[in-house]
Amino acid sequence: MASPMEEQWVRRFRDDDRCATKLICFPHAGGSASAYRTWPMGLPSDVGVLAVRYPGREDRFGDPFPSGLEALADDIADAFADLARHRVVLFGHSMGASVAHEVALRFQKRGCPPAALCVSGRRPPHALEGLRKHFGTDEEIIADVVRFDETRAPVFADPGLREVVLPAVRADYRLVDDYSGGHRPPLDCPVYGYTGDHDSEVTPEQMHGWADTTNDAFRLLVLPGGHFYLSAEEQALLADLRNVLGHRTAGGA
Repeated sequence: MASPMEEQWVRRFRDDDRCATKLICFPHAGGSASAYRTWPMGLPSDVGVLAVRYPGREDRFGDPFPSGLEALADDIADAFADLARHRVVLFGHSMGASVAHEVALRFQKRGCPPAALCVSGRRPPHALEGLRKHFGTDEEIIADVVRFDETRAPVFADPGLREVVLPAVRADYRLVDDYSGGHRPPLDCPVYGYTGDHDSEVTPEQMHGWADTTNDAFRLLVLPGGHFYLSAEEQALLADLRNVLGHRTAGGA
């Protein structure tokens, strides 16, 4: 039985006794666990699909925002201590890629490295220096969000919805701005990179830098689209993830 702390942090879209592998998904800045609600339909039935519930949104609306990205990773690693003993694959998009990487490092340090880390639309930690700052006025933040995802515009145009959504977006942008990155110990699991070919935040060449974060294999898949390519290209992305999730090393990891 999962601990109360684990249940606080995870949303299970599919997770039963048949799920030998668990895919743990990390949302982007301003995003929520529900971003991954459709993924079980595109993945094998023996793969659990779980998403991280960040504080301050959806059914954790009243919980305080984390003080920093590394503090967030600490909390998630603590909450998922039991999950880490299973065969897990971590997937994170944008800010979520940095959080997933930090959690993977914590799992490894505790003797439970993930079977794989999948990172999407985000520079590796050692390439974050000099990255432009997102945090500014509310209007600047909203403009930045809508620049990437025009479907969010009606949300911010509605005063009631804006009041509900904007605090989490603002808090996540601060997490991204305050995260200095830098070199980290290498992982002992393969790392898989994903990006859109027209992503204004990261180039395929920059995504190749994730190869330096592992002692194991690295592979990059570039799909059509911008920063949120994974919406239109969900089918292609999940097709590749099916291969990642099904891959086992000679040691069975």
